[in-house]
Amino acid sequence: MAGNNPFASLFGRSPFKPLQQHMKSVKKCTAQVTKMFEALCEDDHARVAEVKEKIFELEHEADAIKNEMRAHLPKSLLMPVDRRDLLEVLDIQDSIADTSQDIAGLLVERPMPVPEDMREPLLTMTRRCVDATDQAARIIGRLDELVETGFRGPESEAVIEMIDELSKIESDTDQMGAELIGILFAHEDEMNPVSVVFWYDLIKMIGGLADLAEKAGNRLRLLLAR
Repeated sequence: MAGNNPFASLFGRSPFKPLQQHMKSVKKCTAQVTKMFEALCEDDHARVAEVKEKIFELEHEADAIKNEMRAHLPKSLLMPVDRRDLLEVLDIQDSIADTSQDIAGLLVERPMPVPEDMREPLLTMTRRCVDATDQAARIIGRLDELVETGFRGPESEAVIEMIDELSKIESDTDQMGAELIGILFAHEDEMNPVSVVFWYDLIKMIGGLADLAEKAGNRLRLLLAR
């Protein structure tokens, strides 16, 4: 019975609780990406493999929550948010975890040295992209307050400001990504051509974390505009 399902009972308190629970797992997953690149820049490949396993574990945890939410989300919610909107935000969040897993898998399957002058810019960009996912998690955490205020008033304005800040963070990561790619191309003559292609893809994937976080924020912005 649904009443005996602890996960389904979350909907009795708030339809956003499972979404927030999922985002917490996603946030933990992306936090490990920073640790993975720190280990890579220290040439600690054993640690890279260890963190990769942690990322896969957390992505699996997020998947389990996603599947439970899809299975138990009520067909009709007596609130100013459509079921499809919740599922769309859930899918965006899930893509953040999937991207973290893809980054981890690529780094382990094809270990690549990091040029010395790429190391600090790489870590700076990665940390800023994780800042974006952290900001998205803070926004998702405010959904209960938004419902209580009818998606209006000071609470709504505060969330809009948070979404604006998320957009600024994402813009930072775009600039950092462009600069990092410039450094990469400056080394292309001394690198394996395949490694150059893989690094280019990796930089784009890291930036994808911030892109997806901003996408989640913009989706909530549309809800507030209704």
